[in-house]
Amino acid sequence: MSDRPVQRTTARVVVLDPDGRVLLLGARLPDPSVPPGEVLFWYTPGGGVEDGETLRAAAVRELAEEIGLVVEPDALEGPVWLRRHVGPFGDQVFDTRETFFVLRDVVHEVVPGALTELEILADEPHRWWSADELVTATDDLVPADLPALLAELRSGPWTGPPRIVS
Repeated sequence: MSDRPVQRTTARVVVLDPDGRVLLLGARLPDPSVPPGEVLFWYTPGGGVEDGETLRAAAVRELAEEIGLVVEPDALEGPVWLRRHVGPFGDQVFDTRETFFVLRDVVHEVVPGALTELEILADEPHRWWSADELVTATDDLVPADLPALLAELRSGPWTGPPRIVS
């Protein structure tokens, strides 16, 4: 494992349906060299920002690729949250800087659009979670304080600066 983390910038989207449920993906792959197992944690759609791409453009592209949802960049609200995570994936340590946007009132059947080889290997499930289900969840959620953060988002459009989350 390399001692020097690889810095990675990502854009994520908190996708909310008209009932306030949030769409989460289940991470099952701790290392690309082993088959996926049980869900390790649930997280919002999104991924890496490509060279020359804005955060909003990356978020929109990731929605289309991961869940088959095509939206315009100005449909995204925020950014609402910022998160930094340092941790291993396979034999590399990543220092990931995440920016979260919100997309409200989504009615959508999840059908991945253009997954990468790694995403196909990971074979991640998706699920719409209600507020009650999140509060009582025994699975790990990312961000960890997702139930409280979502309660804040459900109160109306985000008007302040992005909040630092863990």
